Amino acid sequence: MRIGIFLGTMGSSSTLDGLIDQIVDIEEDGFDNFWTAQVSGIDALTVLALGGQRTSRVEMGTAVVPTFPRHPSMLAQQALTTQAATNGRLLLGIGLSHQPVVENRWGLKFETPGQHMEEYLTILRSLVDTGKVDFEGSVFQVHTEIQRVSEERMTICVAALAPRMLRMAGEIGDGTITWMVGPRTLDTHIVPRINRAAEGAGRDAPRVCVGLPICVTDNPGAAFERAGGFFHNYGNLPSYRRMLDIEGVESPAEVAIIGNESEVEAQLRALSDAGATDYLASIFPEGDDSAASFARTHALLKGLVGTL
Repeated sequence: MRIGIFLGTMGSSSTLDGLIDQIVDIEEDGFDNFWTAQVSGIDALTVLALGGQRTSRVEMGTAVVPTFPRHPSMLAQQALTTQAATNGRLLLGIGLSHQPVVENRWGLKFETPGQHMEEYLTILRSLVDTGKVDFEGSVFQVHTEIQRVSEERMTICVAALAPRMLRMAGEIGDGTITWMVGPRTLDTHIVPRINRAAEGAGRDAPRVCVGLPICVTDNPGAAFERAGGFFHNYGNLPSYRRMLDIEGVESPAEVAIIGNESEVEAQLRALSDAGATDYLASIFPEGDDSAASFARTHALLKGLVGTL
């Protein structure tokens, strides 16, 4: 299982230069990949393009770029540019986002999300692979050509949790990126469905990129309480709520990876055993010294690269 650092709204530098420096450090520390979110701050693909100019090895992923605000042809152009800037190291993660965000923040209609994603992914895949598409669907009608500034095949993963999304992530995409999904749900729901879809379509084994909060600590009770505060709202979003119910837990804090070094290592091995191909480490701090807490978790993860 590959190990990468996921910088979303926590642990990320407040400046663009600082964030690029963090990417450089992550590569120098030997991590397999670096991941960044697309929320309300930086533009993820721009950051990865800039980071690609100062790195040479580390894979660079988006987790994830929402599809509703960006036409698939526009995303294809930007992603291909980033692919060129990173010398073929981009893993493009895309997702629907959530109905409250799409409708209340962006003023768009969150209609037929499954159909939207299936058509979007089909168009995007054609454009990044061939530079052209002729598609007539119920959501999109796209007939266009773009210049492929990179010939490197792009890995595209979908934030897929529901059965239909997992099917298309395996049949058309290259895998899934999950958040707040525990090992039981991976083993019984996510991995079997996406593997069957990929196998049935004659595709390579899909990536299963698993993002979870993590904290190495000798005070797991305090870390659990802090995780409950940090991540509580995810339990109110229907897509994550369904995954937590499959896992048999009430709070997102219950799927966070918390404990001392040996306990955390065992939990990470459980993810690998459940079928995770990549772990996206979202480090959160515990205690009064946040910097020391971040450093302790980072050090353990660094030492586990290549061993899980």
